Amino acid sequence: MSNNISFRPETVLGQALLKWWQELDNNRGDRAELRRAHNLTAITLTSAYQHLYRILLSRGWPEEGKPESNWRNERLAAIAGLLAHIKSLDERSLPVIMSEGERPPFSELRFRRLLESSSLDEVFSGLRRALPLVAYQVNALELANDVLFWSDGVKKRWAYTYRWPAKSAV
Repeated sequence: MSNNISFRPETVLGQALLKWWQELDNNRGDRAELRRAHNLTAITLTSAYQHLYRILLSRGWPEEGKPESNWRNERLAAIAGLLAHIKSLDERSLPVIMSEGERPPFSELRFRRLLESSSLDEVFSGLRRALPLVAYQVNALELANDVLFWSDGVKKRWAYTYRWPAKSAV
């Protein structure tokens, strides 16, 4: 199953992640603990993250120590930390939400900096700062997949999806 890891809504992992996120509403202490975690290491040390990790392990997530799991677990920590901030779901993709309106909540410069992030920690920090600007409304499973597979391919898709402001003629 490790080659088919995904958080799409029709997958077992996607359904488990969404259920875990929904249960955070009933467990405000866990949500608060995740929100206060300032980096990925702090997230992995929370009971809420460990609970999610155990749930996903039982549904086919690769175990720690296997070569294909180490990078995934770092990304899972980022996903858990970001999802703890989400208040409601939105069907639109995050780059669309970031760029909508007369005055987009996420500027072109800030968006470019996010895409140029050189580490997962920088991506996590940038996305965490973006969530208040989009009223904590995100397509949670799409965000989870994008963080899980963050690469040049995802960055390019985000760049094509973001609605870049038109440059005014001088």
